[in-house]
Amino acid sequence: MDTRETGGATVAGITGDELLALYEQMAVIRRTEKAAHDLFLSGLVKGTTHLAAGHEAIAVGASAALRDDDYVFATYRGHHHALARGATPEECLAELMSRATGLCKAKGGSMHLTKASAGMLGSYAIVGAHLPMAVGAAWSARLRGTDQLAVAFFGDGATNIGAFHEALNLAAVWKLPVLFICENNLYMEYTAIADVTAVPRPAADRAPAYGIPGEVVDGNDVVLVREAVDRLARRARAGDGPALLEAETYRHYGHSRADPATYRPAEEVERWLKHDPLDLARGRLAELGVPVETVAAVDERATALVRDAVEAAKAAPAPDPAEALTDVWADGGAAWRT
Repeated sequence: MDTRETGGATVAGITGDELLALYEQMAVIRRTEKAAHDLFLSGLVKGTTHLAAGHEAIAVGASAALRDDDYVFATYRGHHHALARGATPEECLAELMSRATGLCKAKGGSMHLTKASAGMLGSYAIVGAHLPMAVGAAWSARLRGTDQLAVAFFGDGATNIGAFHEALNLAAVWKLPVLFICENNLYMEYTAIADVTAVPRPAADRAPAYGIPGEVVDGNDVVLVREAVDRLARRARAGDGPALLEAETYRHYGHSRADPATYRPAEEVERWLKHDPLDLARGRLAELGVPVETVAAVDERATALVRDAVEAAKAAPAPDPAEALTDVWADGGAAWRT
């Protein structure tokens, strides 16, 4: 879309052109997640999956504020981050279906999507384990004299894990260029985070203990997420150290595909579903005067892209067993282990 369609108008510092591009990313992610859900139910995705439908604005908004050479670390609920950093729906779905064309050649699966060439340095299944890794990546940038940034995305449950506090402390002591972004969806697996945490804001309220900024943002508003991450990223690159951003959001599915999420109150679910990231973005696009037909065309394009990705992933070959030990270690093999 040309911004001349809206007269170059902006809302909250974003043009219709920019927001439409972010909306398209979120639309692709939402449909990829739905495809993963359907493929799991049809038996084509083995193991479990942790869907991030409802979290799209955090990944897309944050990535829009980052550079291509920045580093991103995510949790096992990381499909949206891999896609936001440049992985394709076909690569991700093929990985989930254990195909040779998968993002990690069938060696990672749903919980370990990684695309190092795009700065997506992995999804991690051990809660909180990647936060110290992000600190290490930021330290590496400091040593090499670059102004790269490391970003660790994590769930609210990780705020009660020791690695969270260790990572924040060391990053603060060394004033490292790292951002800690909490995707607070109110539940640590099946337990409400409020039931087991001493402070109302499990992430942001802990920041003062380490002398770093702690902010809260509506994690379902892609424009607000982009603005907050952009501001904190510029601060970190300038040498002012780490910051912690708590993005409030809500998952549309249960913790994993084995979880019907019946522990969540119906009225709470209804309230949050009315605060959907895609709906909020559509509302902002309307404010900018973007035609409904233009948005509908984006939705159709996203649907076609993911539909084609599903078919391509289904048709892709299984991995060659002879390659089981390749790409496992930094040297490309495993001979040094024996």
